[in-house]
Amino acid sequence: MQISPLAGRPAPPDILVNIPQLIAAYYTDAPDPNIPAQRVVFGTSGHRGSSLTRTFNEAHILAITQSICLYRKAHQIDGPLFMGIDTHALSGPALETALEVLAANGVQVRLAGNEEYTPTPVISHAIVTYNKAYSA
Repeated sequence: MQISPLAGRPAPPDILVNIPQLIAAYYTDAPDPNIPAQRVVFGTSGHRGSSLTRTFNEAHILAITQSICLYRKAHQIDGPLFMGIDTHALSGPALETALEVLAANGVQVRLAGNEEYTPTPVISHAIVTYNKAYSA
């Protein structure tokens, strides 16, 4: 495996992402459903992409979250939805979008306090603990 010449050094400014531009694109750049690369795609870690390439944006999060709400309703799932955020720049905007849809659908949400980052295993543990307490 080759070691990057940038290892252990600050990233040069020309490879840094413009965060305000990234967040603006999340809200303003709509994906084109006729372009396969701009459609919602899930990998082993969930939905990934960049608002700069229209592969992760508000339209995606609105659709995904509404689909979750419809699934929960169709399967009579009424317990809380546990949600967390990570350190990606679009986690905050995506969280806000998802919370709006969940609230509009009357879904109770459980979040870490103070907008804390939440590792996936913590969410998994919270779900398992909740299910143990309320399934008996």
